[in-house]
Amino acid sequence: GMVAEDSVARVCEARGQRVLSRRWRGKGGEIDLITRDKGEIVFIEVKQSSTFARASQRLGARQIARLQSAAEEYIGKEPTGLLTAMRIDVALVDGQGRVEFVENAVGGL
Repeated sequence: GMVAEDSVARVCEARGQRVLSRRWRGKGGEIDLITRDKGEIVFIEVKQSSTFARASQRLGARQIARLQSAAEEYIGKEPTGLLTAMRIDVALVDGQGRVEFVENAVGGL
């Protein structure tokens, strides 16, 4: 939910990433958080559950496809288009509010 997304955004900012957009919606779907990490655009899907393991199981194939489609649409509007450095991360939030990142969790772009 929003609390988990806010928490992830704060962690990203503390790590030096600049938040570009929250809950960005394109034709292909919604992206929870988009940040810039140095020269790279990072698309972040936030998943929350009681444990990191349970949170990681909440990302299904259809959702991954929608996330990839939305990321492609967003990146297409960047000055260098699909040549822009990018990755898709998953941010897992457990029941205690701890955040764990899985970088490059979704490939295939």
